[in-house]
Amino acid sequence: MPFESLKARMAMLLEQMIHQPEDMHELQETLRSELAELRASGLPVPLDLVELEQRLEDQLNLPKTGS
Repeated sequence: MPFESLKARMAMLLEQMIHQPEDMHELQETLRSELAELRASGLPVPLDLVELEQRLEDQLNLPKTGS
């Protein structure tokens, strides 16, 4: 997997997160998949993407409040 291709896919993913926040669960799964592919290839995983993955996990797994 060429690194430039990965950078382009990550840029598109981040752009979607900004413009389509209602699809955050789907975007989270896409990010997980991309990072898993990096890890499986033995490539270094950018720390900022690992942190984003964790922040999304924390945000999307918060208990819902209300009625």
